Amino acid sequence: MSSKIDYEEIAKLISFLEDKKLSHFELEVEGFRIKITRAVPSAPAIEAVPSPGPLTPPKPETPPRSHEVEPHVSGDNLHFITSPMVGTFYRTPDPNSPPFVDIGDEVKKNQTLCIIEAMKLMNEIESDVEGIVAEIFVENGKPVEYGQRLFAIQPVA
Repeated sequence: MSSKIDYEEIAKLISFLEDKKLSHFELEVEGFRIKITRAVPSAPAIEAVPSPGPLTPPKPETPPRSHEVEPHVSGDNLHFITSPMVGTFYRTPDPNSPPFVDIGDEVKKNQTLCIIEAMKLMNEIESDVEGIVAEIFVENGKPVEYGQRLFAIQPVA
């Protein structure tokens, strides 16, 4: 790769970001480095979440509940697992498998909670604490941003 990059190549990279709905891209090859970031409006992600019941849209970090009964957890000591990257959130290892975890499940440190697919790579996201899953903030198959809350864990004493 030459150390020069022309406008057409940059335009292709920007188009790639838009097509893949990425907000950040970095490339470094043989001393050449390019970093592209773009603002991604958050409103479309909220609109993409189906609204259960009345026409009131859900809060950005509150997905529809998949369980009728939630475990009794205190909101004071919740530990949040956040996305370390931009990608697509998957609760299951494949479409025919059960979710890694559900609300109310007890999790161990280093236990896989979900997968985030980024650039065709599957990245397992693990719990960094032991506790009980109090909340799952993202629906299966939905895009996530860097730093977005994925899970709330009630740590065990």
